[in-house]
Amino acid sequence: MKILWFAWFRARVGTAEEIVDPPADVVDVAGLVEWLRGRSPGHAQALKELAVVRVAVNQTYVKFDHRLKPGDEIALFPPVTGG
Repeated sequence: MKILWFAWFRARVGTAEEIVDPPADVVDVAGLVEWLRGRSPGHAQALKELAVVRVAVNQTYVKFDHRLKPGDEIALFPPVTGG
């Protein structure tokens, strides 16, 4: 599974992308986010406040109950504002 980090999430995690192999019990976005929180203090800080976490799977916005499958590309980013 490929994880893409954007904006200040990238700065907190320390990388723009990573390849991960979550455990079999991670079946949806909510489970993935919870698992990612445990990868490092930076991950925990980036994902501390779920209200500011936006997720896209395979370039489509999804909710936290979206089911995941091997090979998915998950993008995590803060809310986008216009300008």
